[in-house]
Amino acid sequence: MSRFGAAILGVQGLVLDKTERDFFKETKPFGFILFNRNLEDAGQIRALADALRDCVGHDAPILIDQEGGRVQRLRQPLATEWLPPLDDVTRLGVNAARGMYVRSVITGLELAALGIDANCAPMLDIARETTHPFLRNRCYADNLEKVVEIGKAVEAGHLAAGVYPIMKHVPGHGLAQIDSHKDIPRITAPRDMLERDDFAAFKPFADMAMGMTAHLSFEDIDPQPATISSTMIDLIRNDIGFNGLLMTDDIGMEALNGTIPERCAASLAAGCDVALCCNSDLAEMMAVMERIGEMSDAAQSRANAVLAARPAATELDIAAMRAEFEALVS
Repeated sequence: MSRFGAAILGVQGLVLDKTERDFFKETKPFGFILFNRNLEDAGQIRALADALRDCVGHDAPILIDQEGGRVQRLRQPLATEWLPPLDDVTRLGVNAARGMYVRSVITGLELAALGIDANCAPMLDIARETTHPFLRNRCYADNLEKVVEIGKAVEAGHLAAGVYPIMKHVPGHGLAQIDSHKDIPRITAPRDMLERDDFAAFKPFADMAMGMTAHLSFEDIDPQPATISSTMIDLIRNDIGFNGLLMTDDIGMEALNGTIPERCAASLAAGCDVALCCNSDLAEMMAVMERIGEMSDAAQSRANAVLAARPAATELDIAAMRAEFEALVS
């Protein structure tokens, strides 16, 4: 098997032009991520997914953010419109775990029908009253036990539908009071509290195939953002115990300094396996791949393990799932 490029890349539009196709064929990024600019109708999305996998020559994971609420790329009529996760957890009450499992099954089945096989969920960040609004209602709960319970249900629902779940934002984004799309959140909580709460939320998920970093600075441990901190990546690997494929959060977020190629290189040097480039144009993606090239041996091994563990969908009736969800919330 040829070595994969050490990136998950965005796509420019609804179809691939020849330059883009040739670039992907040459650099073989491990996977791709889709956004609104790539989504028109079911036939177009399936054709785009097929074209992406064909030009890289492997069954590349195709990612999307389909959390619900404002972070939901696919909408009606292509997919179910969901409330933000915390809103549904609240209204489901004692049925929250089952309801979020069913919701995740429905989401996964809708994605798989379009050729999309990875969703950036579960989100295991613990909400606080002070959590920045960009994140708070995307969380599942304000305590460790509930976050783990709902996170496990969300993970299981995606797997049952044959879709990779991707845990985020490791090692924990819930204390952020700043939007990391715009600046670097600096977390001053002591390490023992972080290990007891935020970091602990990820330990039960250490066997997941893929995870996504947080662009935060944990100042009691390392002032560098976690995505480019070898100290924090070592914590994710050894203290949390995660040995799956570790991708960055969107490398274009302004919590990180430097050019996009410099950020990608810094994240890989710190120990991330792949850089997630969501919104770069083709010239910038070319510069990224020229700078970072192929995966390391360790990253390639983890990437091969991801592909070998591709989830297989069970026999599920999406209409029955929708009816069950409505019954649970009522």
